[in-house]
Amino acid sequence: MSDSSGVPTMTVLVVEDNPSVASLLQRGLEREGYSVDLAINGRDALALGMENPYVAIVLDLMIPAPDGLTVVRRLRQRGRWVPVLMLTARDQVEDRIAGLRAGADDYLGKPFSLRELTARLHALSRRASYDRPNVLRAGGIELDPVSREARRDGLSVPLSSREFDLLAELIRHPGGLLTDSYLSEHVFGSQTADTLAFYIQRLRDKLDQPFDRKVIQRVEGAGYRLDPGP
Repeated sequence: MSDSSGVPTMTVLVVEDNPSVASLLQRGLEREGYSVDLAINGRDALALGMENPYVAIVLDLMIPAPDGLTVVRRLRQRGRWVPVLMLTARDQVEDRIAGLRAGADDYLGKPFSLRELTARLHALSRRASYDRPNVLRAGGIELDPVSREARRDGLSVPLSSREFDLLAELIRHPGGLLTDSYLSEHVFGSQTADTLAFYIQRLRDKLDQPFDRKVIQRVEGAGYRLDPGP
């Protein structure tokens, strides 16, 4: 993005459905030298976030569908690594963890200090916004979040989008037990247990059956874990 003289501008996307808060953020960020685009719902946020090279996104969690968690998760799934500051009244530890796991880079609760918000935003926007994320590795499996390619023991494994997202959640916690409810919420958006079981079986068919060691393990009555291997 550039201004009328062709000079690049530091443009931030603010996603906020409360007009007074959105106006406050816009005025405050413009005083700090940013150009500001506004979105009031998740649909517009996704469209703008995919189309424009923002230096950062200020994203409210509770916006008209899709919500903030879904927006940041979908941006990451589509290879958009712009820094995201999640801004929300839901400031419990569990909410912050959910936001960070979905792909947010920072989290600030409402009510907030505009000075703190701009300081955090300056720190985020100094980062290389579009750096390629690291390949995920565990248990002989490699996942590339950018190309969305999967390999096991060097062999390519074709995965659907949902299968990739489910395996990525497991591989981010190698050896850790992830409950059925956690996986359903974070990967499928509170789908039924049957949906989770269906995709787990598809992953097992592709990742476990052709190999000697089974990497996706079921802990009966609790959840699933990915065996990190020796």
